[in-house]
Amino acid sequence: MSESSFDSRHLWRGCMLAAATLTAADQATKHLVASSLLLGEQVRVTSWFNLVHVLNPGAAFSFLADAGGWQRWFFTALGIGVSVVLAMMLRRGVHSRLEAVAYVGLIGGALGNVVDRLRIGAVVDYLDLHWRGMHWPAFNLADIFVVSSAGLLILASFNEHATYRRSTTERVS
Repeated sequence: MSESSFDSRHLWRGCMLAAATLTAADQATKHLVASSLLLGEQVRVTSWFNLVHVLNPGAAFSFLADAGGWQRWFFTALGIGVSVVLAMMLRRGVHSRLEAVAYVGLIGGALGNVVDRLRIGAVVDYLDLHWRGMHWPAFNLADIFVVSSAGLLILASFNEHATYRRSTTERVS
């Protein structure tokens, strides 16, 4: 099946199963961290990477972490809402494999963090990158899915522009 004939409608159940698998993988790694490390504990892996066990009640980079609790429900609703919209878009049909994969990753990552917010009120983070005393905020597998998928959407937008230019050129010829 060529990219121009790709249609996510026929693969919707598989896409939802893949998103659920990503959510499950995220939850399994968080469970492993939470059962292996005490809250606040860190284990040095390399000179630039630690495994840690921290809770983030906010969003990316601990945004709104000290907002008083309402952010838990806001980010939960946002994650569910975005996931529902993307699932509906996949159901209606997207015509790019790259876009479909990105939507699956966004759904899986968003729901992985939603599960944490519903279950414990905060997101479990455990990956700590650092260099010369500077630390990147700790993150998790769900965050990797979300950021990677956003990158795939950017890449897909360039591919879509090239496809549009090609199809317009073919019509003119």
